Amino acid sequence: MASSVSAQSKQLVQSRTYLYPLRGISYLLSHSSLWPPVTRHLPSLLLLSTGVLVFMFAFTYLPQVAVLAIFNGPLAFVNAAGLVLSESQFIINTIANAFIIEDSIIDLFDATLIEQGQSALVSRGRELKPAVKKTAYQRLGKIVTAPLHKLSPESIAMYLISLPLNLVPVVGTAAFILLQGRRAGPRFHGRYFQLKGLSGSQRDEFVSTRRGAYTGFGAAAVVLNLIPFVAIPFAFTHAVGAALWAADMEKQHAQPMATDNTVGTTGKDNEEL
Repeated sequence: MASSVSAQSKQLVQSRTYLYPLRGISYLLSHSSLWPPVTRHLPSLLLLSTGVLVFMFAFTYLPQVAVLAIFNGPLAFVNAAGLVLSESQFIINTIANAFIIEDSIIDLFDATLIEQGQSALVSRGRELKPAVKKTAYQRLGKIVTAPLHKLSPESIAMYLISLPLNLVPVVGTAAFILLQGRRAGPRFHGRYFQLKGLSGSQRDEFVSTRRGAYTGFGAAAVVLNLIPFVAIPFAFTHAVGAALWAADMEKQHAQPMATDNTVGTTGKDNEEL
């Protein structure tokens, strides 16, 4: 167990996958051809973020300060703010991904892959228009795979179970972020696994050998999501960053192919990791 944790920690640092969420930000900002999926939803998403943050700070901040003061003393005000931001981010992302932005996230992921020279991979999951005088986003046609699964009840339960870690000053919050990152990391590549046609067991094996790398990506995304009002825009940049990482792995031929030419679309194959 100790050796496994040590190996994953070493991989987390050496893989540098925690930089991909930052690369996603710079890449999206510098590629205006990818902006349509973002700008289309931005007003409603900003309204959602504002509403959730105002509600959470108005009704849950002081009660949580009172509870944390028992364990954290003077740090309770700071830790409670971080906790409320984390809870707000979770609520915002859950609502947005379930009802507003799922298709746009997939479009951004696929378009970024195309820009990175991975048209053949994307064509396994959707129709593509001819490349003549079209941007990567404009080439996207009908999706021919089943929708990705929404956030699972298990993920919600694990989030709630890990919340008490924030009662422990500094160390507890860091552990909470790492645990959430470990859980969230593989979800950013849900579309990638789907395009590769990996079965549930293949994906489990793929992730287990890169657990530290996925934790690094996920933890960086979790930290960025704590910044008020920009957690939702980051949902788009995280998708771009995840696509850049997937494209790099494709170029390195570091991932397994499916045993057949079909894309896994049903049953357990699409469950959350």
